[in-house]
Amino acid sequence: MPKTRIRTYSPYTRAAVALLGEQVRAARLSQRLPVAEVAERVGTSRGFIQRLERGDLKVEIGLAFEVAFIVGVPLFEPQGKDDMALNLEGLNKQRSLMGQMLSLLPRSAHPEKAELRDDF
Repeated sequence: MPKTRIRTYSPYTRAAVALLGEQVRAARLSQRLPVAEVAERVGTSRGFIQRLERGDLKVEIGLAFEVAFIVGVPLFEPQGKDDMALNLEGLNKQRSLMGQMLSLLPRSAHPEKAELRDDF
């Protein structure tokens, strides 16, 4: 049996996942949607929705984003002064801008080589 790997998460990551879960729960309850209905619409189990709402760090990100979309939780705030709409068109525009930015950066990151000091 393979050895289980223990993961550690930063406090920021823990807080962000907990916040997403709380936002999903608040949006679901404000729309009076039962856990079972949201789970059925996403195509997952009630347990997954409950784990997401509790801030479980091991939930699948794609399903978590789908749940957030279904209950109406915005995932990304617009960046820039033109206030792009938080809809599919705005998201695609943000992705295009990010693609342009990434095209200016190196494809991979390599640490700078340390200068050897052999003057001892």
